[in-house]
Order: sequence, then C-alpha cells, then structure tokens
Amino acid sequence: MRYLTDRKRAVGKGASGTGTEHHWAMTVSSVALALMLPAWLYIFGSALGGTQDEVVATFGRPFPAILTALVLVVGMRHFIGGATVMIEDYARGTARKAAIIGVTCLGWAVVATGLFALARMAL
Repeated sequence: MRYLTDRKRAVGKGASGTGTEHHWAMTVSSVALALMLPAWLYIFGSALGGTQDEVVATFGRPFPAILTALVLVVGMRHFIGGATVMIEDYARGTARKAAIIGVTCLGWAVVATGLFALARMAL
C-alpha cells in the first residue's frame, strides 16, 4: 500500500534534491545573458578591427568594461552549470568526477584570464 499520492511524489525537488534550484539558476542566467548579449555584441563589434589604442579606449570606459565582466562571469557560470549536468548524465565513476573538475577549472580559468585582461585595459 502506497502512502504517498501521485501529487505528493510530484511536488518537491526530485530525486537529487537540487533539480529545482539548478533549473532556476540556469533560467535566470540564460535570461540575463539574453538581455546583456545584444548590447555587448554591439560594443564588441564596434571595437573589432580597431587599433589597439581604440580598443583599449573602448573597454576603458565604465559601461563596456562592466558589461564585459558581467557577460564573462554569467556566461561562464552558465557554461559550467550546463556542462556539469551533461557530464552527470553521460559519465560515471572517476571519469565523471575528473570531467566535472576539469570543466569547472576551465570555466573559472577563462573568467580569471578575461577579468585580468579587462582590468589591464580598463586601468
């Protein structure tokens, strides 16, 4: 005899206990990226093909520098979250752990490198 109804089983976070939080985090980051990317692409596209002094002057202004940093951090966090879910779905054992660690390290290395380069241009 089952004590839980179908509705009781459906309400909640699912088997892992973190599915809802992860879904909302990915939804929020994707909406944030959808709002930020058009402006960033315009700024990046206008700087593309310019001389080094023009590019440094473009990213030396506050709005392009802050927007670039936000796109970089939010984009890489979104990448890490999505790649982690993909790895959890298809890999098992030690390979799974190593792949998740590798993806996380790669994502944060890209963030660190990008923010360093941006700080060098902006300061």
